[in-house]
Amino acid sequence: MNRYTWRTGVLEAALIAAAAVFVFPLYILVATALEPSGTAASPVSFPASPTLVNFADAWGRADLGSAMLYSLLITVASVTLLVTLASLAAYPIARSTRLWSKGVFALFMLGLLLPFQLAMIPLYWTMRDLDLLGNPAALVIFYAGLQMPMSVFLYTGFLRALDPGYEQAALIDGCGPVRAFVSVVFPLMRPVTGTVVIINTIFVWNDFLTPLMYLSGTEQQTIPVALFGFVGQFVAQWPLVFAGLIIGIAPVLIAYFVLQKHVIRGFASGLKG
Repeated sequence: MNRYTWRTGVLEAALIAAAAVFVFPLYILVATALEPSGTAASPVSFPASPTLVNFADAWGRADLGSAMLYSLLITVASVTLLVTLASLAAYPIARSTRLWSKGVFALFMLGLLLPFQLAMIPLYWTMRDLDLLGNPAALVIFYAGLQMPMSVFLYTGFLRALDPGYEQAALIDGCGPVRAFVSVVFPLMRPVTGTVVIINTIFVWNDFLTPLMYLSGTEQQTIPVALFGFVGQFVAQWPLVFAGLIIGIAPVLIAYFVLQKHVIRGFASGLKG
């Protein structure tokens, strides 16, 4: 039986302190969202008379129902396109031993080094010339291109560690390359696919600048842009903003808790499928 030593106590105290650091912003978020409008209480103190009116006001005044629908549409379309294209691009790069595969992979990695701000204005002009401004399709194309290097990098690294004997056995059995990839290789990539989906979903769902640029002046707004209406030059309605933030993160949290077992099983299963 292990003895409780002073080192164990110090470790537990450090863990509690680290947990408090992470929990404190969530406490501020909830406390401010429950604060009645017009009060000037300290943000650290919990409101004496908490209210849920801010959630109803934020939902109605910011039209969060429509914003959530557009955010969901853009996120699902972008992540689906990314998973499809990145996995298909990474497969020949990882399996080919020719020089061209290394050159193509280097080009994708170059996309990780170049900041997208360098191409922000030219991309905006391109979307304008294509008559895609104000269209959610512009965001889907933008996110697919922006996040493609990182997604290809993750898929390529995983495929290079994957035993090629699986698809070779499928090819011997009469499967074509595409059928072998879809039926054999892609199911084995479930762990890295979960990583790609999680990273890109969080990025697309929380992005503020790109929807503000491409959907400005239209009613097709995402949740971060819709909540920005509560922040003015002289007055900021922080209880409404924080209530809207809780509403905005709720779908992602619910999806995670519903799919938690599947996500963890995908990460832990490795190549066992």
